[in-house]
Amino acid sequence: MTHTSTPDHKVHQGRNVKRFREMLGIKQDALAADLGDDWNQQKISLLEQKETIDATLLAKISIALKIPVEAIQNFDEEQAVNIIANTFDNGSIGYNRAEVQNFHPIDKLIQLHEEKIALYERMLKEKDEMMARLEKLIDKK
Repeated sequence: MTHTSTPDHKVHQGRNVKRFREMLGIKQDALAADLGDDWNQQKISLLEQKETIDATLLAKISIALKIPVEAIQNFDEEQAVNIIANTFDNGSIGYNRAEVQNFHPIDKLIQLHEEKIALYERMLKEKDEMMARLEKLIDKK
């Protein structure tokens, strides 16, 4: 039985912070350092367990990770998995589902894929820029 997203279902913002942080290859200590002196690895670990994060703090995290706040607020892995699971069955497209869909499942899947690629490309660009800055700092020493 698959779980479907309900209006009561909330995106787990802390888990999303952890996902994006890990995808970017940023350690908890490094994120803590970016957030300020009163942050440490343990506080980041606790933060990543919170379902909801204060909007002001979420904005700071967004800046530190160089990703949009909306990515942290809206990414729902369960929903993405459900779309994939309900769209494909043994390699064939499942059109005879009971729910009414106002979109073509393949179009939605392509859109999600393109959004992931765009996010990944932005993250790679940011990583390359960060590496270039680090190389300049190293060269100055």
